Amino acid sequence: MNMNYLLIAGVLISNLAIADEAEVTSPVTENGIVKVEWQDPASYRDIKSSNELQSRFENRFFETMTKNINKKAEKTLKPNQKLVMQVSDVDLAGDMRPTFGATPGDLRVVKELYPPRMTFTYQILEGEQVIMAGDEKLTDMGFMQRLNRVNERPFRAETTMIENWLTRTVAPQLNQEMSN
Repeated sequence: MNMNYLLIAGVLISNLAIADEAEVTSPVTENGIVKVEWQDPASYRDIKSSNELQSRFENRFFETMTKNINKKAEKTLKPNQKLVMQVSDVDLAGDMRPTFGATPGDLRVVKELYPPRMTFTYQILEGEQVIMAGDEKLTDMGFMQRLNRVNERPFRAETTMIENWLTRTVAPQLNQEMSN
């Protein structure tokens, strides 16, 4: 009889573990006029940490990127407008390489061969009304030319890629909307 209870308990526990793994978390970060939903970060192409707890690294990346996007969005969007993004993939600049015990963590090797990439959908809201929306799949092949600058802010290649998108894609379309 005790064996049956153990089997049932084992099955229940394993089902809970499977359900836990199946539950996908999609963190949401907000800063100023920007709201970003990071959809299923575990499936992202490359958001690996080199020497930091992975969950802490991801949270730092999400918060930093949202803050950086907000700085540029505040200059690009008009008053009463908000940017809402749903990020479905991220590939950080560089590639992770194992150190085989030479250092405590892996190393991120940054070369032209490994540009930053980001895939997302977005909406620009004015009040509650959607005035602009789209899907983007960004890649910054020229990121190495801009990395030689003295600025050492975290995630600068990814931030610059989004800033350029806001300047080259969003701003002209918003100005066109205003003139119509």
